[in-house]
Amino acid sequence: MKIGILGAGNIGATLANKLAAAGHEVTVAHSGSPDTIPAKATDTGARPVTVEEVLQDVEVAILSMPQTAFEKVKPLVAALPEDVVVIDTSNYFPQRDGEIAAIEAGQVESEWVQETLGRPITKAWNAVGANVLADKGRPSGDPERGAVPISGDRSRDREVAIALVNDTGFDGFDAGPLADSWRQQPGSPVYCTNLALHEIAPALAAAERDRLADRRNLAVAVFAERFGAGINPDADTIIRISRALQM
Repeated sequence: MKIGILGAGNIGATLANKLAAAGHEVTVAHSGSPDTIPAKATDTGARPVTVEEVLQDVEVAILSMPQTAFEKVKPLVAALPEDVVVIDTSNYFPQRDGEIAAIEAGQVESEWVQETLGRPITKAWNAVGANVLADKGRPSGDPERGAVPISGDRSRDREVAIALVNDTGFDGFDAGPLADSWRQQPGSPVYCTNLALHEIAPALAAAERDRLADRRNLAVAVFAERFGAGINPDADTIIRISRALQM
């Protein structure tokens, strides 16, 4: 598939690397010039381009950026043909991005994203940590293969996202409509816990909406106290702490 990725941070760069390695035609861009995109994003064949070029003639657009950047890219996304699958990997962290009033008032994060962009979106890869995504992918059928929930209002979009998640080394799980995507937001039992496919449905069902923000904030505080700013823990540490915080 022809895939354009907006954002070359840890998640965006890893997706560019993995999806190009899986045989997809991938372009990737970020706020800087193409020659500043990290090599880990392009060393399997993804092509660095400008922001203006990255979503041209694509079948799938992946947005891997803080939610505060969506207003800047809205014109590019709004101009996409209706059949292009738009996948959002973002999460809301007020400690990092500042408060978004509608989300603070209870709006589901991805419904806010969809409303902001003015077109259907699908939520995927948001519930997997960057180092987990990079290091814990496994072949299909491997007993240690983790799973990733995918939410969206269009069934075809979810099917495409599931197939791409599979290409990155994880089982894709159809988590239903976007209105239920709060069950995979930070603080939920599936968030960064790298569960197996058979564990995802019970974990989604166990999510408690009124506790998400407190658990998210607790996780932020624990990781900040343990590792400080600018330190990205290894995959096993992320999983271990994220699971412990659900107890």
